[in-house]
This record gives sequence, C-alpha cells and structure tokens, in this order.
Amino acid sequence: MSGAPTVSTNPQTAKMKKDESFLGKLGGTLVRKKKSKEVSDLHEEGKNAINAPLLPSGTDIHPEDTLLEENAERIMLDPTSRENPKFKDLLKVLIDWINSELEEERIIVKDLEEDCYDGQVLQKLFEKLSGRKLNVAEVTQSEIGQKQKLQTVLEAVNDVLRPHGWTVEWSVDSIHSKNLVAITYLLVALAMHFQAPIRLPEHVSVQVVVVKKREGILQTALMTKELTSTTDSLSGLWRTSRHDDERDAFDTLLDHAPDKLNVVKTSLITFVNKHLNKLNLEVTELESQFADGVYLILLMGLLEDYFVPLYNFFLTPESFEQKVHNVAFAFELMQEGGLKKPKARPEDVVNLNLKSTLRVLYNLFTNYKTSA
Repeated sequence: MSGAPTVSTNPQTAKMKKDESFLGKLGGTLVRKKKSKEVSDLHEEGKNAINAPLLPSGTDIHPEDTLLEENAERIMLDPTSRENPKFKDLLKVLIDWINSELEEERIIVKDLEEDCYDGQVLQKLFEKLSGRKLNVAEVTQSEIGQKQKLQTVLEAVNDVLRPHGWTVEWSVDSIHSKNLVAITYLLVALAMHFQAPIRLPEHVSVQVVVVKKREGILQTALMTKELTSTTDSLSGLWRTSRHDDERDAFDTLLDHAPDKLNVVKTSLITFVNKHLNKLNLEVTELESQFADGVYLILLMGLLEDYFVPLYNFFLTPESFEQKVHNVAFAFELMQEGGLKKPKARPEDVVNLNLKSTLRVLYNLFTNYKTSA
C-alpha cells in the first residue's frame, strides 16, 4: 500500500536543533557586540593619541590626575629627568644643607618628597633661617592640619621672598602632593635668599609633564623648567637679598655713588700690591683674585710678619669647599691679629660678591695702612 513516507520525529533531535538555532543567534549578537566594543576602544585609543601626542613614554597618569576639574592642571616630573646627574646632585646638596641647618633639631631628611610635604621640615628650616617663630601646631597627622601648617609656612616664606623679585613656583597643593619640582624650587629660593653656605650646581633644568583637562579630556605637554642658572646670577640675587640691618657704607657707595667705587678699588689695590709685591704677586681684579682665599692668607702673613705653613691651606684650590676653607682660615688669622670678625661670610667672597670682598679688604686697609 502506497502512501506518504513516514518521517520519524525524535523529540531530542528537535530540541538540539532549536538550541543550535538559539545559540547561533546569541553567538551572532555576542560577536556583533564584541566588534562594536573593539571599534569603540579603537576610536577612544585614537582620540587619546590625538589629544595626548606629547606624553613621554614611561610616564604614568595617576588616578588622581583623571579627577582634575575642568581647565585644571597638574605638573609631574618626567621620569628621565629624575635620573639627570645634575638634578640628583642638586637634590643631594639641598638635603645635606637642610640636615646641617636642622642638626640641633635632630631632624634627618633623606627624601625631599617624603620628608617635606607635610610642612614640618619646612617650618623648622624657615624658622632657623629667618629667626622667626611661626604660630603652628608642632605635629599634625591629618591632611587638613598639614595643609593648614603649609599655608602658614608658605605665606611667611612668600612674604619674605616676593619683595626681592622671586617668582612663586610652589603652592600648598603642589608641596602636599609631593611635587618634587615645586619642593626643589622652594628650597633653592630659600638657600639663595638666606645665602646658604653651599654651592648649587649651575644650569640645572628638568623636563615636566603638564596635564590639563579640557572638555573632559586629559591633554599633556612637555615643558622645561630651569631650577638654577649661573653663579653670577645667583650672586646677583644674593646681593639684592641682603637684610636692611646689614647695609653699610659700601651699600651706600654702590647704590648712590658708583662713580666713586673705582677710586676706592684703586686705593685698595695699591694697598694690597704694596705688600704682595714682596712675593712677586700682583692684583688687578679685587673680586676675582681674592675669591680662592690664597692671596688673603698670604697678605695676612705679610701684614703680621709671619710665614703661614702651606699645610694649613690649599695653595691651588679647585673645589668650592677648598676655597671656602681658605677664606675662612684667612678670617681666623685676622681675628688672631686683633681684628673684628668680618661681617662678610667666606661663601660670599668665594662667590665673587664685590661688596663682601671690599668690606674685608677695607678692614685690613684701616688697620694696616701704616704698615711698611
């Protein structure tokens, strides 16, 4: 008997086909979503590449940088500059200086970022340098307390530095966020203003990454920041930073009668050569030829009529420290000869500060002008 063919329908087979159909549709949806996400990620990556073309490799954008308010900016030290030998040398000089100044406080600084951000070290350093006592809490653990202390300290610092032409390159937020560039700027300014007995490395510059937020997008740029310049410019800043109570006849002479300066210099050169000529030595430039201390020492020996043993000083000083040693030793000889302690500091003479050198030589001139 003929009839339509019999088709056996297996319920399990039908279910599998239905599942395969469903998974196929689901798989297609997942693939489409994955491709869409890849396109979106690629678009975002391209947008970031366009908006941040100058971001140095190896520079990390920290989470807090993404929380910047609109049009706000943050400055970070480029990692390559952190390894700059001159920059590392500058940091070491500053750390050694701070530890020397705060030795009596038993404060030891090892890392400028970690040890200066809360205001404690900066407070003690400013109080020691300025002779002023600040009205702040001695120990503050909370962020609010630390920022309040920093606010008080930096206001006092700025009040001292601004009248002398210093540009303020630091703030409460930059110091508290451990911005090494801002901390270094501040310490260099303090060292120079208060005439620290240190030799700052010249021409120290660093690269910084400036992160700004514009229309919700982080934009970056690379900038160069000059932390120190030349010895001449440092000496110039030191001269303009002298305290009013230290002003004397030479300040008045240089400020109001510079035409008479050459007369004074000529008289002093005549005086010193009268004695140094006995050793076949001659001076033509006061500020430079006395800067290493050698002529000062020899001059004292001639004026007091004794021989200074060569092992007591550096006959051919090469480093800043050796020159400071020589000038300081010459000052000791002057005091042993009955003269008052010079108002100038050895570091000022070494740094070619003309007024300091004139003060020292004029002191000798008034006491020994009748010497044969």
